[in-house]
Amino acid sequence: MITHILLDIEGTTCPTSFVSDTLFPYADSHLEGFLNEHRENNEIQSLIDEAWDEWKADNDQSSKDLLSKAIRENSSEIENICGYLQHLITIDRKSSALKDLQGRIWREGYERGDLCSSLYPETIEALSKLKQQDYALAVYSSGSISAQKLLYKHTDNGDQTALFSHWFDTRTGNKKESKSYSDISIAMNIPVEKVLFVSDSHEECNAAEKAGMSVLFSLREGNPEQDQQDHKAIKDLWCLFDYLL
Repeated sequence: MITHILLDIEGTTCPTSFVSDTLFPYADSHLEGFLNEHRENNEIQSLIDEAWDEWKADNDQSSKDLLSKAIRENSSEIENICGYLQHLITIDRKSSALKDLQGRIWREGYERGDLCSSLYPETIEALSKLKQQDYALAVYSSGSISAQKLLYKHTDNGDQTALFSHWFDTRTGNKKESKSYSDISIAMNIPVEKVLFVSDSHEECNAAEKAGMSVLFSLREGNPEQDQQDHKAIKDLWCLFDYLL
């Protein structure tokens, strides 16, 4: 019997367009200014160092070429690392350091009133009903936990973070690896077979299913992936109730 529902965000509870057309460009345009403003902060410097280490170990040829150019031109540290991080945004690379920095930039944006989260119309009502029916709700997204909480805190309908009992990001593990889902079930102290995972990525669904979770593919208009493959698909979150009957 399913007792816990593990939810992706982008393409599952929130339109992909809000992330791609609003959040990512906002972080991109504010990245260099943010790093210059906070470069004396030890946590920020640690993230910059983490990004440098990632860059040096990056075997992608375009990343290697960018590193060679940075060394050759002898630009400032901030300018160089911004170039690499913006490169990661362009190629949609999942980097924990980048996700952490994006979350910090978005925090400032939300607090200034520049940003307000856009969720699917039924998200809050459907998740509230699931919680009322004693399902434990959890989040697993490539965005940092801080960014996840910001997204649900700053919605048109107020703070929705109380809907969720657990939060997970890529520091738990790669979303396309089955071990990550096993580790999540352990962290929630629940047998893996009692967890339902919902995502718009068939590779993530494959990994969760391999770990022993039940899975549903979020097949939304506007999502990049429209092939559910062998997975059961839902068109919106109300469809969860049909599955859980």
